[in-house]
This record gives sequence, structure tokens and C-alpha cells, in this order.
Amino acid sequence: MADVLSQSEVESLLAALDPGTGGGHSQQPEARGSEESGAQISVYDFKRPERVSKEQMRTFQAVHEGFSREFGADLSGLVRAIVEVKLISVDQLTYSEFVYSLENPTCFNLLKAEPLDGHIILDLNPSIIFPILDRLLGGGRAPSQSSPPRRPLTEIELRLVARITDLAIKALGNAWANVCELKLRVTQVESNPQLVQIVPPNEVIVLVSFEVSLGETRGIMNLCIPFNTIEPLAGKLSANTWSSYSQKQPDRRQVLNLETGVANAGVEMVVYLAGTRLTAGELIGLAVGDTIVTENDCHKPLEVCVEGRPKFYGFAGLVKGHKAVRIGQPVVPPQELVERKLSDGNVGAGTPKAAGK
Repeated sequence: MADVLSQSEVESLLAALDPGTGGGHSQQPEARGSEESGAQISVYDFKRPERVSKEQMRTFQAVHEGFSREFGADLSGLVRAIVEVKLISVDQLTYSEFVYSLENPTCFNLLKAEPLDGHIILDLNPSIIFPILDRLLGGGRAPSQSSPPRRPLTEIELRLVARITDLAIKALGNAWANVCELKLRVTQVESNPQLVQIVPPNEVIVLVSFEVSLGETRGIMNLCIPFNTIEPLAGKLSANTWSSYSQKQPDRRQVLNLETGVANAGVEMVVYLAGTRLTAGELIGLAVGDTIVTENDCHKPLEVCVEGRPKFYGFAGLVKGHKAVRIGQPVVPPQELVERKLSDGNVGAGTPKAAGK
């Protein structure tokens, strides 16, 4: 009976006899095959889909670097001390991951971003918001060794925080001015971030994180931008239209050179006298001296086209024995007519009669 094997020893022997189930021997050829083929395998997490491209992420970084500089300067003027706001990261993750990563309680500001459909979240960490409030109330001259209180903000503190968020909204609007004219306003302030559900938990958001430094005190400020909120601006975020350096004042000499060159450029002008329809038989039977009758009234103005586009209404005539056209009223494009109706409040009224149309 001394030679009886235990259960673990039996399993070890069976695993050694069957190479397909144990020892890891069957995995080695597959690993070598993948190495020899040179295939690059990248891990993809379906819980965190990458809906924002790398180019758009770089745009987010460039836009909010300008925001951090302006907000830091404005905040320094408010607290009468040097406040440094530094962009530290731009990431994309799900909304649930963002919410559960925040402290509770915190200063959770819900911003309405018009004309976009959706909200933006501005989160101010208590580790920096309480020292700033202490500074605004006359304290904070000496560095404090105590940790910030873990409690929601009072009504008075919320009024003071509103001055800080107003500066952030102003700087954020200026930073996004080259992409879209955002009209931001605070609609809700919460201390528990899990009580605010602006998008589904698995919705992708762009998280822009800043480090705010006041003396030796540091804290994190987060800007949460849901992707479905900024999806209408995806095309602008991919282009270079957001670059502020492209908006420089034109040189006077360049403007004059351009105006002179364009003014001397030749264009084709065509005047349409009349139009009618003929059958093939009538066209073949035409002879010299025949008259083609049209339905156009001779008193109605003619359409003058420049480079194929109608620009003016004109009247045919003679000047010193030469055929001529007298230019009349300009042709109003349909888009301009719509804008005029909207500005005059005549929506639903009858369409005005256009001369010659």
C-alpha cells in the first residue's frame, strides 16, 4: 500500500501523458508561430471604445492649453495670489469610470452648452477649492497642514464658487471660439457626482484634467465632455480651423494687390433674351428671314448672367446703333430672400413677385 498515489500525483501523471491538456507544451508552437509571422496584436477593450481620433485628441489638448493659461491668469487676479493651472492629461473613457473616480463630496458643476444638445461637467476637487475659498474669505496667508474638510459646500461657499466657475466659463468660451461659439451656463451644482446622470454609464466622454496650484497647495480640476455632445463638431475638431494663429490681420499691401488683380480679371457676361421650344421638324424647316415667336413679354427685364450665375436684371436697347443692355436691379438669391423674411417676421406670407421671373 506504500505505492498508492495521491489524487494530485495522478493528475500530474495524466497531464504529462496528454500534451494537449497540460504542461503548457501545446502553447509553445502557437507562440513561436505568431512571433515568426511578425503579426502585431493590439489589445482592444470593448467597454472603452475609442470614438475620438488621435487628431481630435490633439485638438482638445491645444484648445484647453489656451484655456488653462487664461483661467490661471483670471483666477490669480481674483484671489490676489499666483495660481497656476496646468493641463496634465486628455483621455477618453466611459462616464461611469469618470464618476466613480471622483471624490464624494466634491464640487460638481453641470454646464449647459448651447447651441449643442447636451451638458458639460466642470468638477473642482475639494483639495483645491477649500484653500481658494479660504483665501477669498481673508485667510490662507500661511500654508495649512490640515486636510480639507470632507463635507458639502455651504450656501455662502457656493456663492463664492460661482465667481470661480464664471471665470472658467468665460475662459472656456474664449478657448472654443474658433471651433464653435459656446454659450455656457451653470444649471446645477451637486456634491455627490453619482446623483447626476447626464449620459448612459457606458457612453464615451473626453476627460480633460488640470492641476491647479495655489502656493504649496495642489488639486485637480476635471472637465468632462460627452462625445455625443460634441459629435456635431467632430469635423471642425479634425481640421485646422481651431488654430488661433491663422487669424492674423491681413497686410494692406497684400489687400491692394489682391483687389487690383481681381478687378482686372476678365469675366464672361451673357444676356438671355428669350427661350422657347421647337420640334426637330420646325428646326430643319427654318430659313433666312423666318421669325421665331416666344412667350416672353418684350417689356419684362432680361436675365444677365456673370460666369453662368444670374446677377442682374436688364433691358435690351440700342446705343449709337449698337445693341446694348441697360443694367437694372440685382438678382436676389433665394437664401437672401429667406433671411429677409425671417428678419422682417413675414414667415408664412405670400411670396413677393420678382421682376422678370
